[in-house]
Amino acid sequence: MASRHVNTLNPGDPFRDWLVKEVVGDRLRNKSCSVNVFKYNSSHTVCRYQFKGEHFSVMAKFFAEPTGQLKDYNPSKGMMNEYRNLKKAASVINVAKPLAINKKFNCVLVTEHIPGKSLGWYIRHEENLYERLSAVAHMLRQLHENTKSSYNKVNEFRNYHEVLGHLKLDHNTRETFNRLLGEWWYSSLLNREYGCMVHRDVNPSNYIFCKGKPYALDFESSWFEANPVRDLGILAAELKNEFELHMGGGEKAEPYIGNFLWEYSSDEKDFYYITRALPFFMSIGLLRSARLHQGDYRNYLIREACECLKAINYR
Repeated sequence: MASRHVNTLNPGDPFRDWLVKEVVGDRLRNKSCSVNVFKYNSSHTVCRYQFKGEHFSVMAKFFAEPTGQLKDYNPSKGMMNEYRNLKKAASVINVAKPLAINKKFNCVLVTEHIPGKSLGWYIRHEENLYERLSAVAHMLRQLHENTKSSYNKVNEFRNYHEVLGHLKLDHNTRETFNRLLGEWWYSSLLNREYGCMVHRDVNPSNYIFCKGKPYALDFESSWFEANPVRDLGILAAELKNEFELHMGGGEKAEPYIGNFLWEYSSDEKDFYYITRALPFFMSIGLLRSARLHQGDYRNYLIREACECLKAINYR
């Protein structure tokens, strides 16, 4: 994710002094160092704070400074929610560990900065992509297996309808989706004995490889009691979308998607279950992407999402 230098903080700046004295002090040799600030494009104000001469940075996300479409929400609750989610996930997988939260500074969450290249970079360059996707598959499996809980199937469908609502589809298209969702609801394809914690925002930019290991970022929208195939379907949709936009066609993503699902699966029976449930969640992933596009490409994503749901007729 690209960033730009926006400021340099010196001793006496309240936020810089809080970071140095209360958050990262023991990691710094020179506690009088100035701090470079780099800003990222995100749904909130997100900045990297680089301590000059220390080869050390932290990330800060300000929940009271939303920059995306969603502005009507409780920033303090959002801050606490992601902090707790990161703590939970950090006990199971590699994440950007949470270091501190502070309501006074626009509800800020401070985490480690993980240097490295994102999964998105490996997709765009098609470099070691099977290997990188396998590592993410094993990480997601670890998260899902170690956070088992009850399962809330109703929530999966409620969320699908919310996403459809955001898209403001014409009547006939919406009715087609409603009919197909009814078929999925009454089938057994999404039934499970247990749910788990899911990352949910399985965007390729949220997986960073540092010294060969994957680290997961951004757990603000994580869910519990969820279907683990949700994470797999969202990432499969992201792969299809990336290949369609930048790599000469969505169908070229299919070998990578198949290998990713196989690496995640514990055995053939598991792979069979996953591939039958996958179209539902891949469909919602495509609709999520459609919210970010206009015109022909938006319509393409909506059509593809509908085709995914129609896969239930071929089961």
